[in-house]
Amino acid sequence: MTIRFFLALLLTAATFPAQADVRLPGFFNDHMVLQRDIPIPFWGWADPGEKVSIRLGENAVVSASADNLGKWKVELAAMKAGGPYQITVSAGNSIEIDDVLIGEVWLCSGQSNMEWTVARSLNPTEEAAAANHPQIRHVKIGRTTNGYPQDDVSATWEVCSPDTVPNFTAAGYFMARHLQKELGVPVGLLNSSWGGTRIEPWTPLEGFAEVEALNEIHARLLQTMPESDAYRATLQKHIADTEGWLSLAKASLDSGEPAPRAPEFPAGLLPITKHTEPAAIYNAMMAPLVGYGMRGAIWYQGESNHTEGMLYHEKKKALVAGWRKLWGIGEFPFYYVQIAPFQYGGEDPAILPRFWEAQSKSLEIPNTGMVVINDIGNISNIHPANKQEVGRRLALLALKNDYGKSDLVASGPVYDSVETGGGKIRVNFSNTAGGLKSRDGKPLTHFQIIGEQAEWRDASATINGDSVDLSSSEIKEPAAMRYGWHKTAEPNLSNGAGLPASPFRAGTVPNYDFLELKIEEAKDYELVYDLDLKNLSSAITYTTDRSKEITGAFDRIAYFMELRQGDGPLQYVYVSSDAFTDKISQIGVPTPASKAFFQKNLSNLTILSNLEKLTGGEMIAGNIEFWPNNYGPGNPTKVPGASDRIYDSGDEISGAAAGYGSMQIHNTGAKQTVFAVNAWKSGAAADLGIGNSAGETRDWTFSKNAGNFEAARLRILVRLKK
Repeated sequence: MTIRFFLALLLTAATFPAQADVRLPGFFNDHMVLQRDIPIPFWGWADPGEKVSIRLGENAVVSASADNLGKWKVELAAMKAGGPYQITVSAGNSIEIDDVLIGEVWLCSGQSNMEWTVARSLNPTEEAAAANHPQIRHVKIGRTTNGYPQDDVSATWEVCSPDTVPNFTAAGYFMARHLQKELGVPVGLLNSSWGGTRIEPWTPLEGFAEVEALNEIHARLLQTMPESDAYRATLQKHIADTEGWLSLAKASLDSGEPAPRAPEFPAGLLPITKHTEPAAIYNAMMAPLVGYGMRGAIWYQGESNHTEGMLYHEKKKALVAGWRKLWGIGEFPFYYVQIAPFQYGGEDPAILPRFWEAQSKSLEIPNTGMVVINDIGNISNIHPANKQEVGRRLALLALKNDYGKSDLVASGPVYDSVETGGGKIRVNFSNTAGGLKSRDGKPLTHFQIIGEQAEWRDASATINGDSVDLSSSEIKEPAAMRYGWHKTAEPNLSNGAGLPASPFRAGTVPNYDFLELKIEEAKDYELVYDLDLKNLSSAITYTTDRSKEITGAFDRIAYFMELRQGDGPLQYVYVSSDAFTDKISQIGVPTPASKAFFQKNLSNLTILSNLEKLTGGEMIAGNIEFWPNNYGPGNPTKVPGASDRIYDSGDEISGAAAGYGSMQIHNTGAKQTVFAVNAWKSGAAADLGIGNSAGETRDWTFSKNAGNFEAARLRILVRLKK
């Protein structure tokens, strides 16, 4: 017995009384649209064994008998586009469905930009007034969730008119309008969407099972399924524990002793029903639609997952694989919209480009297509109003790939290859549709290159046939490029059809040593320690330790910290000062073994950094807080400008010398932390930072962020006396 059979049996037992009337799914009703040119799936419920007859129009009657669960299903003969027809379903009772059309059916799903209505799009009054399209039909599935796949949902089909269209999905409607005009056939829209939702709730259990990277989610869901081994094993243990408790509880009645607490029901067995949780929306809003005849699906979602980078590609694979497996009609078309540029508060500007990159990678999934909309967005509104063009571009993909219009241009320029040399980078494109161009007639924007300067620079971009040549007066030997690599980028490269290019990057960024490239002063210094801050622990192990090799006296000490999150830009800071100790063993991480303990002023700081927020320069007054102890926010040493209420440049040492631990240097005048390494014993939960931290502290205390960095490194140097 399969899991789904078991659940269906439970549902049937609960919902079907004896001698039940024949019943149809709650969205099989007047004005519905059925998919043309394929056998038409049609199903419902009746008494087990009861014969049900179905007639579509003047076609022959098709019969079926309900199975032992009371479910029946037939395939009506494929039909050409047309209608209206009447469907008659007869058993002990009779049901008639009127005004049924045969045409093209598209599933519309996603979050708010798919749920976004015509009434909230551009020119809503004019659009509604012109919406006399009775051959376009729309059904909206109501918001609901369930812990298990459901087999029914109620919703009503509506005929497109000035009165009804304001509540249609805008992206779906404008796609349907274009298709209906080009094909001359009815179009039906199955709109199952929900604003603010992530991709995981739309994905079935079977989809997660297809993607190794999502095994943890699959295992969690599987445990909630009553017939799974994981569910049964956990429940059996709970039963045994409960039986043991019952014995003890009964004994307590005789002894007069308090009874122990009963074992709690295992939380992992409870059905997942929150709309933010995996499969919960699929189970209630998509599973009842599975099997309905359709051409394909359109998907507009991602804003709620936009921080996940390439993990989103894995989740998209699971979504598509799960839907296709359960629908059972092969690799049906799946077209999706790349989310638009948007400010997203104070986030790293590269987070959204990395997400766009993941969306582009999902084109590797067979029979998919992506609509790029970085030319029609609104960086101050996460819901771009121009859904007309979104819908048109979705229709172009369908017309080209599914309706025989193979000569149609349906997407913008596609990156093909890159060539470096001669002081420039040449980027080659395919799908140029007669030639690349600037959509606004202005110089090409948002191209950047990187070279020997080890920093990204805006590039001069020149169209050269099907290529773009990139160069910069600041870079002699460019090595890599990127395009549209900022969350608010609205670049202007398009092809001859006026369709935009998606953000991308190409080439290989060399592993530059910023200390060597950027810090001229460091050439006079000797490296003493090199520490990988990704491998911190109570026992500090340096990648390089030359403390016993360097025996001469030194007059200055320098620190160079580098931090990088994901594949974002590397942040660095260099700070040097007059020597605050003559013991080379005490300039590293101030562990108890090092006996390093410094809370004092520093003289003649030099600070250099690529963080604009950090004040740099020479001859700066500062202070140092190096110790292995715990500490509080008080300021007993009266550091100028420091607070006695928050953690900053003037903190109060407390406790034994094996506590939280502080390794900080501060720019006293600017009230800034230059760099901080705290709580190194905590490893991935240590505190790392350059500049002031946000929130209640300035010195990164309690930030526990070391695990957030892809790369983190600290080098410590001295200048030997001459």
